[in-house]
Amino acid sequence: MNGLRTGLLCNHTAWDTGSGKYLFELIPDLKRIFVPEHGLFAELQDQEPLVNTAIYRDFGIDAEIVSLYGNDEKSLRVRTEHLDDLEILIIDLQDIGTRYFTFAVTMSYLLEAVQMYQPYLNVIVIDRENPAGLQVEGSPLPGEYESFIGRTGLPHRHGLTIAELALFFHKQLNAGFSLTVVPLRGEKVRRELPGHVTILKQKDSPGISHPDSWLIAPSPNIPGPVTPLIYSGQCLLEGTNISEGRGTTRPFEIFGAPWLKPVTRLKKHRGFMECRGAKLRSLRFVPTFHKWAGQVCGGFQLHLTGQPYHSLLHSLFIIRTIREYFPEFEWREGPYEKGSDKTAIELICGDPSLIDYLNGRGGIKEVKEYLIYSEIKWLAEMKSFKLYDRKNYSILQQTFIL
Repeated sequence: MNGLRTGLLCNHTAWDTGSGKYLFELIPDLKRIFVPEHGLFAELQDQEPLVNTAIYRDFGIDAEIVSLYGNDEKSLRVRTEHLDDLEILIIDLQDIGTRYFTFAVTMSYLLEAVQMYQPYLNVIVIDRENPAGLQVEGSPLPGEYESFIGRTGLPHRHGLTIAELALFFHKQLNAGFSLTVVPLRGEKVRRELPGHVTILKQKDSPGISHPDSWLIAPSPNIPGPVTPLIYSGQCLLEGTNISEGRGTTRPFEIFGAPWLKPVTRLKKHRGFMECRGAKLRSLRFVPTFHKWAGQVCGGFQLHLTGQPYHSLLHSLFIIRTIREYFPEFEWREGPYEKGSDKTAIELICGDPSLIDYLNGRGGIKEVKEYLIYSEIKWLAEMKSFKLYDRKNYSILQQTFIL
């Protein structure tokens, strides 16, 4: 890449284990860095805009730094002048496998801008493993629920790597530009790939070596490898007045509220406290910030048991049960994210049938049957975006008992 004007979409997870340097330190002619939500070093909390990019000059960065999460909706997208002078665009982000994790949407907006403004730009995606694995959950997002926390057609837990997501968005855009992929190490690449996809051999890759498993937390509230396994369901708590554990050391594992006590009523509810793959442990906690900051909350910590677990179905059941047992329960009101006037639960849940269930209509068996149908349909659709010879799956086709 010497002598080629390069743009880079990344945050601090783009760290080379071999040299001990960030990718933005290794690229010789780096022109511009595009920074997603949470900042270059994941130092900012959710929905906190990055306005002052000059703070990164202390790291010796000479390239222009463009925030893709500022104060308004326009800041979420790049402008034509951000791409016109580039010859290469590199994408190196750690996704967590759930559609409402905003890095995937940021990447899709960037690819959309390439298609609009610079369709001959060389786009390279450095692939990364999906920490949520090959399991899929949920239903595809309808167009009327699309926002910065979800693109049309993706289910809640999609089962794709970041490069496979790029292929998905490429098809959604009906894009004409080519994609070059640095593949995962040790994985067999499929022979039947779309004509616009080029696989770059490891020896020819742009000088970065990622570990086989996750090393650096991609955002402040995804602290470890357990969180991606439960985020597809527990993130729905953001649409309620229940703390999802932000302000604790175990966000999304811990949840509760000051009014969620005594918890003895729920502890006697066997279906609530335990299901295949997870158990709930009652506790007290005090969030240091976010919902109910500084207040003692009654609640639970979700513990995975190692058996197959469907986070979305379980969390739907948890939220509906709490809603039925506690009159203090409320939905979070008002617009939730830039560019949409829908509420948080509408955008995150993103499915009228599932929202109806949360509001007391229908039963869990009907929801399970609906999700089985949706997940089987997605498993068939996603084959055209797959890069590797490995099989995704839905555990709802097996036995999953609440």
